Amino acid sequence: MTTTRSHERDDSFDHAGGGDGDGGNNAAAGASPPPIADSTGLSAERIRKARTEDAERSRGISDALLRRFTRYSGRLSTEAVQWLDSELPFFKALPADQKSQIHLIIQSAIRDFANWTKNPGAELSDTIAGFKLLPGTSGQLLSLQQTVQLVRSTLDYFELVLPRVTHNQEQRNATNAALLRYGRELGFTAAAVYAGAAEDRGSWDTRMEAMLVDAIIRGDDSAELASASAALNWDANQPVTVIVGRATANLGIDTVNTIHLAAQSDGRQALAVVQGARLVVALSGPLASPTHLPERIMSIFDDGPVVLGPTVDGLDRAPLSAFEALKSFDVVAAWPNAPRPVTAIDLLPERILAGDETARHTLVDMVVGPIRAADPTIAETLAHYLEHGGQVEACARELFVHPNTVRYRLKRVAQITQFDPLRARDQFVLKIAVALGSLQ
Repeated sequence: MTTTRSHERDDSFDHAGGGDGDGGNNAAAGASPPPIADSTGLSAERIRKARTEDAERSRGISDALLRRFTRYSGRLSTEAVQWLDSELPFFKALPADQKSQIHLIIQSAIRDFANWTKNPGAELSDTIAGFKLLPGTSGQLLSLQQTVQLVRSTLDYFELVLPRVTHNQEQRNATNAALLRYGRELGFTAAAVYAGAAEDRGSWDTRMEAMLVDAIIRGDDSAELASASAALNWDANQPVTVIVGRATANLGIDTVNTIHLAAQSDGRQALAVVQGARLVVALSGPLASPTHLPERIMSIFDDGPVVLGPTVDGLDRAPLSAFEALKSFDVVAAWPNAPRPVTAIDLLPERILAGDETARHTLVDMVVGPIRAADPTIAETLAHYLEHGGQVEACARELFVHPNTVRYRLKRVAQITQFDPLRARDQFVLKIAVALGSLQ
């Protein structure tokens, strides 16, 4: 049946039930609405009374007419689907199985309309059951906005067609009034179903996110990380930095969502989990410098230390960044004046003092190996400089060179190792590294 016929009066509807005896029984369609609630609000009794008045106003639709609505539900729903196909471009593009499912929902909505008209306080059981299927199946193709358009267009069609099943103006008025109230109920039903689905999805995402961060901390297989990250729409190939600190207490359960919003404001993604008092965050994207962290993200951490693991190329290497950040966070208390944030590399000495073999090998590889591979005078100058407590002149006298020569060689040490011997903290790092090199 085409859209044009939907607007026409169909004699098959007009005469099929002519003997139903459904003349205008009650002239309730024009009854006045219930009084507006006063400042004390609606009591349960007044709500029940309002629903009773709704039911009385609906009595203009006789039982015989309601039976006709139910009898023609299949035909009406088929025509409604044809109407939607011509009115809504997105509906036309849906696959046949999705259209069939929506067809059944519309048919159940017509039957529910007949039942609801008798008892406006009753639940729209069949229609609600149909809507609950949408977020799991059709909902993958339909947004909430599209579902609202679908409901609205279906009701527009019913407002045109259902009066064709009536016998007089009084019944038509009563039917249209009931359709308006029924449409409101359907709209709230759709919104409630989608809201519930969104909450369920949010809870599922939160659990999945926590499991993914735990997997990063454990160092799980990269294939498992990629699979879990795909479920959260995370780009596994973007750079990742793991950050560890203490969560701000006043955020509570909103901490993870606040992290997400802060990351999005900086054009990034974030994975986060709160483990007791510890907050672990995997932040996407490169950092301008090893210690540069967006201010909005920093503000989510407590006033204590915040440790950054090294930035790695993708999620499959995120366990390395997590390992470095967590190990360094465990020993950061040994450096009371550590900057905020501090990188894991800067805490290698404290980790070595705590017995971390990985940190020992890392520091030797970063400092001793490159210096020994350079000019031999560089290693000699650094050793004498450290022996003399960082005094350039004393080192120069020991080596029989000009102090500027010592300064030049120390500058070369900074270029080679990224640790500047002229800075007190870096001098401490280099002294431990040289001592470890001597032991090897």
